[in-house]
This record gives sequence, C-alpha cells and structure tokens, in this order.
Amino acid sequence: MAGLRERKKQRTRDALVRAAHELFAAQGYEHTTIDDITTAVDVSQRTFFRYFAGKEEIAFVLVRAVEERFLAAVGERPADEAPLQVLGNALGAVWDGVDDVVREVVPLGVYMRMWQVIETTPALTAAHLRHSTEQEERLAAEIARRTGVDPEHDPRPRVLVAAFAGVLRLAGRRWAVGRDITVEGARRVFQEYLDRLGPALAEDWRSAGGSGQDVPPHRG
Repeated sequence: MAGLRERKKQRTRDALVRAAHELFAAQGYEHTTIDDITTAVDVSQRTFFRYFAGKEEIAFVLVRAVEERFLAAVGERPADEAPLQVLGNALGAVWDGVDDVVREVVPLGVYMRMWQVIETTPALTAAHLRHSTEQEERLAAEIARRTGVDPEHDPRPRVLVAAFAGVLRLAGRRWAVGRDITVEGARRVFQEYLDRLGPALAEDWRSAGGSGQDVPPHRG
C-alpha cells in the first residue's frame, strides 16, 4: 500500500511539473499563476504547496535534475583526463542523456522551451545565478578531489570552474535568443563557445587566429 501511495504522489508531482512547464512555455512565467497550474491538473492549491514552495521552485525542477546529472558525470570521468577535458566531456555526456533525465515528466521539446524561458526571464535568470554559486562550489570541490589539491590553498579548481561556468552562461544567453532551441542547436552553440575558452586565455588576440570570427553573433 505504501508503494501505491508513493507512486500516486509521484504522478501528481510529475503532472504539476508538466503543467507548469507547458504553461510557462506557452504564456510566460510572469503571466502564469499557481491557480493556472492547479486548474490544469485539477488539484487544489493546498496540494500544490505539499510539493513545491512556489512557482520558482517548480520552474527549476528539471533544470536542477540535469545539473545533478552533470555533477555525477564529472565524477564518472576517467582519472587520467585533464580538468578542462573532464568538464567538457561530462557536458557532452549530459547532452547525450538529457532526454533520459526529463522524458518521464515532460517531452524534451517542452524542457528546452522551459530552459529558454529561464534564460529570458529576469527573475528566473537571477534565481538561477544565485543557485549557480552553490553548484560551482560543488563542482570545484569535485575537480579538487580528482586532482588531489586543496581548494582552500590552491585557487585553480575555482578559477577553472568560474571560467567554464561563465562560458556556459554566455552560451546559454546567446542560444536562448536564437531560432534553434533544440538540443542540437544548444549543443552546437555551447561547443563553439567552449572551443574558444582556451584560445581566449592563451592567444595573442591581435593575430588572425584569435579573431573568433566563427563564433555566432549576438542576435539581441
């Protein structure tokens, strides 16, 4: 009986997440109310608040799940990979498996549209940035563990993660204002920007090779 109750609760939670994501994508985060979400699922506000503290929490449910998968993927990389390789290859693994993370709750296309909403809604972007600080600390700690350094005395793990995360944020903003919001489109933009991370730090920008002309322009 306990198993049946838990499955029913999970179905209700998933239905709320699915309805919220579909509504946020269709009519915008700011224009969607909790009443809209509960009406779509035919439950009460009291039921909603059993699962979520509010709209912001439900908006990030699947993004947070994907972030956790990325952190796990970092820990699974081979021990002989260099730190930047670890981050890039872990990100590639997440792109390969993102559908596996979200498909039991929403179609992949809905997840991608929700991610676009987060990247283009100031309140959600600010909340995401606040959360990212905690995630970057966890990521730096994992890089430090893998490399056997003490992050309290060696700043390299935090410097690397800060640079990597900054590129991801930039790529996310550029992707979100483009026309191709598929996984393939996002992956292409992110890889183009990550490919420029090393050269941007090391190259003489005055040389032809450092011009970065192949990086897609901002379409703001």
